Amino acid sequence: MLYQVKAYRDPEGVVMLSYDATGPDEIVRKAESQGYKVISSRAKVSWGLRSRYRFPLALFSQELLSLLGAGLSLLESLETLAEKEKHDLPRKVYGQLIRLLQEGQPLSHAMKQFPDVFPSLYVATVQASEKTGDLSEALVRYLAYQQQIDIVRKRIVSAAIYPVLLMAVGSLVIVFLMAYVVPKFSRVYEDMGDNLPWMSRMLMQWGRLIEGHGAAIGLVLFLAVGAAVFWATRPATRRRVMQAMWKIPAIGERMRVYQLARFYRTLGMLLRGGIPLVTALEMVAGLLQPGLRANLEGACRKVREGQSVSESMHSQGLATEVALRMLRVGERTGKLGEMTERIASFYDDDMARWVDWFTRLFEPLLMTFIGLVIGLIVLLMYLPIFELAGNIQ
Repeated sequence: MLYQVKAYRDPEGVVMLSYDATGPDEIVRKAESQGYKVISSRAKVSWGLRSRYRFPLALFSQELLSLLGAGLSLLESLETLAEKEKHDLPRKVYGQLIRLLQEGQPLSHAMKQFPDVFPSLYVATVQASEKTGDLSEALVRYLAYQQQIDIVRKRIVSAAIYPVLLMAVGSLVIVFLMAYVVPKFSRVYEDMGDNLPWMSRMLMQWGRLIEGHGAAIGLVLFLAVGAAVFWATRPATRRRVMQAMWKIPAIGERMRVYQLARFYRTLGMLLRGGIPLVTALEMVAGLLQPGLRANLEGACRKVREGQSVSESMHSQGLATEVALRMLRVGERTGKLGEMTERIASFYDDDMARWVDWFTRLFEPLLMTFIGLVIGLIVLLMYLPIFELAGNIQ
């Protein structure tokens, strides 16, 4: 949920900020990590009637990388991007970045003024590049990271498209049969009375109910669907659903693998960007759900006490046997950042195989279920005709 926060930081004074967070505790943590003291906060209510324009961070990174590669300075590149921009939000962001750069502030400090535009991970990557003077390499690293994250997300979305369409079409067919065809058959069978099979009588009674009170039933269903959609879009509802899904063994384990893949990929990007290990671990904690976040805090504590990263992660349930061995190799060779990215790729491949297996199993089961429901409705509609034909013979 998006929160509007009033905060204080020296020498800026009182400022208004926006944070995308799950609750007040996360707001305070994000604000304090940037040196702010939260005065008050309130949720920005969105009814979904108008889409909010989002700053195109990936496109910004790609365009900035191209301009820097063409030989323009950072300030010239930002001025060029500002000149061609048509939307108000990017123009405001570019104007503020240019102003702060002209005042002698580093780019990372300027980006911190827009926490709802530039995530802390992005700012940390830029800040690390300022120490080496290689901003282009940081942008390349972030774009590669974002591309890998998008690939995994697109795999999951693509796998879900066909089942969703199948359920939608099947539901429309069932609604058409129950709301239009069954009432027509109920009038045909009115004179047969109790001679109908019991299940057919129930179906015909539903048809007569629809025919006599169709408008009222349609209004109730419309309001029920609207209430269900509103309830489903609430952040608290999504949190409860996610918590329930985590308790399902098979699905919960897959969600854990997905989160660990994103965690290790982000950690690898930060480590390769020059961020210290403990700092990087603290920065990526927000990517994990609360249970795993507590485990990560325990792992960070063990690392501060001098234990190895591999043993700390494994003891807290944040590394499988394969990840444990790869972390040990990374520690031994001094390439921990590269190894964490390889662990993420391993988890991504494992997730992709599971999604493929699940869709291959779920799609025919869903088709069978929808076919049985439609077939049962049609059978109950025509069963009296079959019995009548048998009696005539």
